[in-house]
Amino acid sequence: MTSANPSIVSIKDAQQPQQAANKSRFQELIKNLRRNRSAVAGAVVIGFLILVAVFAPFIATHDPNLSMIGQPGETGKLPAKAPCIAILGCEQPQHILGLDLNARDVFSRLVYGARTSLVVGISSVSFAIIVGTVLGLVAGYVGGWTDNIIMRLMDVLLAFPSLLLAITIVTVRGPGLENALLAIAFVSIPIYARLIRASVLSVKELEFVTAERALGAPPARILFQQIFPNTLTPLIVQGTLGIGGAVLEAAALSFLGLGAQPPLAEWGQMLSEARNYVFTAPHLVFFPGLAIMLTVLGFNLLGDGLRDALDPRLNRR
Repeated sequence: MTSANPSIVSIKDAQQPQQAANKSRFQELIKNLRRNRSAVAGAVVIGFLILVAVFAPFIATHDPNLSMIGQPGETGKLPAKAPCIAILGCEQPQHILGLDLNARDVFSRLVYGARTSLVVGISSVSFAIIVGTVLGLVAGYVGGWTDNIIMRLMDVLLAFPSLLLAITIVTVRGPGLENALLAIAFVSIPIYARLIRASVLSVKELEFVTAERALGAPPARILFQQIFPNTLTPLIVQGTLGIGGAVLEAAALSFLGLGAQPPLAEWGQMLSEARNYVFTAPHLVFFPGLAIMLTVLGFNLLGDGLRDALDPRLNRR
């Protein structure tokens, strides 16, 4: 029987400590997050919203786009009907959060709005992270005129207020949820590009990167296997915080009539429809506004908790 190749055995032996170290770091991260009350609260809120978005067809009591006018059992003045809960003595067909100005069930539209807002927030931030990371890696590692060109373009984009630039982009391309998503992603790219570039500049001169370069490793391998993994910490934190901002910007665009278009259920669009009835039908404004606030708060709390948990300079004892 032939013995195993010594080189293969040595490689496996070298990988085991690294795998153990990665597992230990992950366990330490989870432990730190569990001790952070803000992170736990944010994770609970976000987890709840994700469950609502995923199981929206089972949670919603009505079709979110269906008007209750003419439906069996519906009587009286339906538009802007106040919340009606059977357990509290409501004898008419139950509408937990009432009806909007088009006699559609507010609770059902609120549930489906969670799906719309989370998809826009996560998709736009993911797109911005991918493009911004590539630009930041190239600018920070290559340097020279390439760095100057990329960063000056990012500076030009940062010179404009993000919401105003997003409004301009959507106005040019036309209103709609897809164009709002692209606009939010586009205005967020400079944030991640500058963040990654700064991380690359601090990492690329470290000893292990210099050693890889001296051994003749190709630039792509150095960039994506050595440098990029060491830039993930600030990227994860900023991305988590960015989702909350993207949800807020999407709601603002929809409020202005540039984002989600009727009859699609979206929180900002719900606020836009009811903005003139804040005193006569306050439930139409309160519930979608509360949903936006809780979503942004959840992502902000989780982002702050991740920042604390991933910061090696903090004493965890």
